[in-house]
Amino acid sequence: MKLSEGKISRDYRVCDILLDLNIKRRLEMLGMTHNTIIRVMNKKRSGPMIIKIRGTRFALGKGFCDGIFVEETNE
Repeated sequence: MKLSEGKISRDYRVCDILLDLNIKRRLEMLGMTHNTIIRVMNKKRSGPMIIKIRGTRFALGKGFCDGIFVEETNE
């Protein structure tokens, strides 16, 4: 599923990132790599999504979230 479809206060594992290479590298430098656990903190319908990666909060636009594929985790 796409990260933009995620629900608030749930944890997800990153499966794949299908974005421009420069954006993908930037996200990897910020800690979003394959199998990373992320938590959805807040989201708006068509606005940015607030996520937590390794203890740090980030705001990502809906376009970026549509290119990040995740699976729900129970951790």
